Amino acid sequence: MKSVASTFDLTGKIALVTGGSYGIGFALATAFARAGATIVFNDIRPDLVEAGLEAYAKEGIKAHGYVFDVTDEGQVAASIAKIEKEVGAVDILVNNAGIIKRIPMHEMTAAEFRQVIDIDLNGPFIMAKAVLPAMMKKKAGKIINICSMMSELGRETVSAYAAAKGGLKMLTRNIASEYGEYNIQCNGIGPGYIATPQTAPLREKQSDGSRHPFDSFIIAKTPAARWGTPEDLMGPAVFLASSASDFVNGHVLYVDGGILAYIGKQPK
Repeated sequence: MKSVASTFDLTGKIALVTGGSYGIGFALATAFARAGATIVFNDIRPDLVEAGLEAYAKEGIKAHGYVFDVTDEGQVAASIAKIEKEVGAVDILVNNAGIIKRIPMHEMTAAEFRQVIDIDLNGPFIMAKAVLPAMMKKKAGKIINICSMMSELGRETVSAYAAAKGGLKMLTRNIASEYGEYNIQCNGIGPGYIATPQTAPLREKQSDGSRHPFDSFIIAKTPAARWGTPEDLMGPAVFLASSASDFVNGHVLYVDGGILAYIGKQPK
């Protein structure tokens, strides 16, 4: 019997993280590298990939960066073939690339709605489709979709995002259902509100020293009474990428400080 620690070892595995130049994608790829995996990442622009390569190098990680659009089926197919030739077949895919548009639904155009769906839902479908044949051949693979609390909840101004992330939850379950017999596990991670440079303006102190209203809202709704950090996602990601999760399939692991389980404090 293997030791518990060894079941989390990713040595010899090739992990591809989309949108892995910065933020959550960068944190997850860094965790995989520290667990022994070879890191491959993509982004949509050459400057983002170059910045990502520099960031990984500063962490002592030799990463492989590729420029392609996850919504372009031809680009994805060609890039996966190139990755398989230059690095090797993908063992772990993390569908992290995504966008959000905060627009009231009655003001949102159909084109804006479609753009969010295309990147946040069609992109993961296209990426998974591209890596599945090699995984099926090896009879092994891990696909991790970055879902959201909006896979479960609605909120004002995020109709397209919630629709896409709800769909991604069901795509996760369907991949698990369809390819589980090949020893392929597809699961999701649903981050809570994470402290990143993108959310920094929502956490800035007001001129009178008080919390930003949205910051106060999140703290009040989260039993942990804090924002999450990218580091909070590292352990769950390694778990879902490793043999420790070989019998976990079609699950979305919400890393949210308990917010989805919590009705909130009673007003005083």
